[in-house]
Amino acid sequence: HRDLHLSLRRQRQMCIRDSIWNSKKNPYIIFVIKKFFHQFASPKSYFAIANKFVKPFLAFSFLLYIGALVWGLFFTPPDAVQGDSYRIIYMHVPASFMAQILFVVMAITSAVFLIWKLKLAAYVSKSIAPIGAIVTFFALFSGSIWGIPTWGTWWAWDARLTSMLVLMLFYVLFIISLKYFKNNENLPKILSILSILGMINIPIIKYSVEWWSTLHQPASIKFLGTSSIHSSMLIPLFLMLLVLSLIHISEPTRR
Repeated sequence: HRDLHLSLRRQRQMCIRDSIWNSKKNPYIIFVIKKFFHQFASPKSYFAIANKFVKPFLAFSFLLYIGALVWGLFFTPPDAVQGDSYRIIYMHVPASFMAQILFVVMAITSAVFLIWKLKLAAYVSKSIAPIGAIVTFFALFSGSIWGIPTWGTWWAWDARLTSMLVLMLFYVLFIISLKYFKNNENLPKILSILSILGMINIPIIKYSVEWWSTLHQPASIKFLGTSSIHSSMLIPLFLMLLVLSLIHISEPTRR
C-alpha cells in the first residue's frame, strides 16, 4: 500500500509538471501573459487603474498616521532615562527607515528600467527621488533635535549620522542627474551607477552602530528578535512604520 501511494504521488507530480511545461509552450497562454504584463507596465494603463484607488487610500493612510502620531506623542509612558524627549522617536525612526527603503526601491526600479526599458520603472524612480530626499532630510533634522537633550549637541560626525548624510547626497545627485542629463542617452546608466553605489551605503547605515564606536545606541527595535523597547511604546511605533510605508507606496503613484 505504501509503494502504491508513493507511485500515485509521483504520477500526480509528473502530471502537474507536464501541465506547467505544456502551458509554457502554449503560445496563447504566453500571449495572454505578455499582453497583461505589458499593459500593466504601461504608465498610461497603470495610472488609469491606480488613480481610481490612490486618493481614498492616501486619505485613509493619513488618518491612520495622525492617529498613530497622537498615540505616540501623548499616550505612551515617558522613558525611564530620557523622559519625554524620546517621543521624537515616532517621527525620527520611521523617517530613517523609509529613507533607506525608498532608496532600495529606487535602485531596483532604476535597474529594471536599464535592463528591460520599462517606462513605468523610470516614472517610479523619478517620483521616489524627491520624496526620498525630503524624508532623509527630515530624518537628519529630527535626529538633530533629539541629539540636543540626549548628546548635548545637534550634530556630530557620528558613523550613523554621516552615512545618513551620504544617503541624502545620493538622492540629491540622483535628482540633479534627472534634471541635467534627461536628454542624454546614458541617463539610465548614470542612474544605475548612482543606485549601485548608494546601495553599498545601506548596510553601512544599518550596521554602523555595530562596526564603529558611535553615539547612537544599538538597535532597540528588532523585527526578528526581542526588542528592548516596551510594548506600550513599540506598538504605536510599528503602526507609524506601517502607515508611512503605505503612504510612500501610494505617493509615487499620485505624482
